[in-house]
Amino acid sequence: MARLRILIAVPFLLPLGLMSCDKAPAPDEELRAKAFELAHEYIIVDGHIDVPYRLREHEEDVTEATVGGDFDYPRARAGGLDAPFMSIYLPARLQDTPGASKALADSLIDMVEGLVARAPDKFALAASVEDVRRNHEKGLISLPMGMENGSGIEDDLANLTHFYERGIRYITLTHATDNRISDSSYDTTGTWGGLSPFGEDVVREMNRLGIIVDVSHISDAAFEDVMRVTEAPVFASHSSVRHFTPGWERNMSDDLIRTLAERGGVIMINFGSSFLRSEYTDEGAAIREEIRKEMEKRGLSEDDPEGFAFYAEQRRAHPVGSVADVADHIDYVVDLVGIDHVGLGSDFDGVFALPEGLQDVSEYPNLVAELLRRGYSEEDLEKVLGGNALRVWAEVERVAREKQAASGQAASGPSAAPSTPHDRP
Repeated sequence: MARLRILIAVPFLLPLGLMSCDKAPAPDEELRAKAFELAHEYIIVDGHIDVPYRLREHEEDVTEATVGGDFDYPRARAGGLDAPFMSIYLPARLQDTPGASKALADSLIDMVEGLVARAPDKFALAASVEDVRRNHEKGLISLPMGMENGSGIEDDLANLTHFYERGIRYITLTHATDNRISDSSYDTTGTWGGLSPFGEDVVREMNRLGIIVDVSHISDAAFEDVMRVTEAPVFASHSSVRHFTPGWERNMSDDLIRTLAERGGVIMINFGSSFLRSEYTDEGAAIREEIRKEMEKRGLSEDDPEGFAFYAEQRRAHPVGSVADVADHIDYVVDLVGIDHVGLGSDFDGVFALPEGLQDVSEYPNLVAELLRRGYSEEDLEKVLGGNALRVWAEVERVAREKQAASGQAASGPSAAPSTPHDRP
């Protein structure tokens, strides 16, 4: 039976300076304080934040406050964020150039290591669930890493060991187009009709090493193949519910979510407005075009400081949707398969439009407040904020230990201590 909740929309916990007289009043101070307290007490795991590629495109120092983007240390600390998976994003356009995806992946991993080396009092690497818990106790923000697009593996399973040793703990099998491993939800070609034979070997080797299989971006047929092959649970690091975006394969259908849950997996809800409701896609695109036109009119470019600041300011001033939309997706999953199979995968720094009340990493307490309003218990919140994701990761670690023990092999890997950084489409 679905757990009963009071479905009352909550106003957002926006900074007081951003509130205006035509908005609903802020929730009572007791709720505000409780939401903030819980966001900082429980470990918040975010399955997907595109910091490395964002910094490759426009360098800023995220160990301090930044002008652009959705993530920096002060905002992450304000929001209670503990373990944002740093996305090692590999554009599909590099897939046909031998060595290009692997080289980019290594350079982005170097960048994450460099962040930790520059600010060891703020950030720490995390190669295991225990690392995340230990860093949380120390007051450090963990930076686990996930590779977005398995193209970095190329056609060599040995590269999986290479990336495991460099700290990669999940791999999104493909991205915008079909690759050697899997068909993509964005690509209608259907190269493999799901996973390729090599892709099946990749999933098996990920199970052996202890790398989480990420089913975001893959086609429905590929998802079914993954679930046939994998011996460990999987997660969708940054996907939402297709019920709210009918016909869009990038989000997960009810049947896929049920299968995911039956095997112990977790869907981590994407905050991007286009993932929340179909109508938000056109709204976000229109806002982006208006900002572009205004910048052109003013003679501004994102490449200059004034234009960069204007773009960031205007993007934040035009949210699309609300924190309630994200809570609706969480509600839907909970009612469909239970509280143990939903988490957070914001896609911060990877999407243009975001909902009011969840526009950067400082605002997780707004979602906590909304869920409290809807009747979620503290135990529920601990699971949604990070407990479910950590459970999947721990089970993947367990399966790997068993497989390695059975074969007499072991996977090496990095410790939580930062390694020496190297240099960084």
